[in-house]
Amino acid sequence: MLTTRFVNGAPNWIDVGTSDIDGAIHFYGGLFGWQFQSAGPEAGGYGFFQLDGRTVAGGMQTTDEQGPPSWTVYFQSPDAQATAKAAEQAHGRVLVEPMDVMGQGHMAILADQQGVPFGIWQPVLHKGVDVMNEPGTLCWLELYTPDIASAAGYYHALLGWETSSVDFPGGSYTCVNPAGEGEDAMFGGLVPLADDPAEDAAYWLPYFEVTDADAAVSKARELGGTVRMEAMDIPDVGRIAKLADPFGARFAVIRSAQPQG
Repeated sequence: MLTTRFVNGAPNWIDVGTSDIDGAIHFYGGLFGWQFQSAGPEAGGYGFFQLDGRTVAGGMQTTDEQGPPSWTVYFQSPDAQATAKAAEQAHGRVLVEPMDVMGQGHMAILADQQGVPFGIWQPVLHKGVDVMNEPGTLCWLELYTPDIASAAGYYHALLGWETSSVDFPGGSYTCVNPAGEGEDAMFGGLVPLADDPAEDAAYWLPYFEVTDADAAVSKARELGGTVRMEAMDIPDVGRIAKLADPFGARFAVIRSAQPQG
């Protein structure tokens, strides 16, 4: 499960880049109850989404040149420079070179072999989000990719991820966890891109816990979002729905069968 006891290779941050930060603040505030706090004028418009005073994500306005509106997940690295170098050696790319972020830590934006962006965060003073697995917070991740074996090898080389297979009627699901942490530390899955026929390019999909998936779908529609997949039950997992905010950033919600946190 996701935890704020961050270890190397585990998710420790997430943020949304959007064409309309004020609109995103309104949407996610209405959907999850988030409030937005600016990181200050020196942060270039970046700020923090908070829930009951605890930081759950970041966000900022981006330009067309920076790519379409999207959520970016960050994984902990003990050495951002070394991880960026490993990304290139493993036939990925460095989209944003490693940099110091106001003494809080070091970050980089990389891309895997399919071109999917993701972040690296090497903490110094700022460790990561304050809370996970509670309603309104990040609780799971999925990478939709055309080649699960290749993706598993790439992220293992960069971040040490280990994989395991969970069987279900009609197939199996590939789970990932940080090196040496065991299956109790699973935080996401690798999913065949063909399982999402609406998309033709690989991407990361963050899941946020909710108390009622159907209510979240209704609220997202009311706030101008798009329903990419209506709420549905997955036995022993929960009730999930795939959404996009009004500006196109994709995400999912889940009412876990056994809520965590």
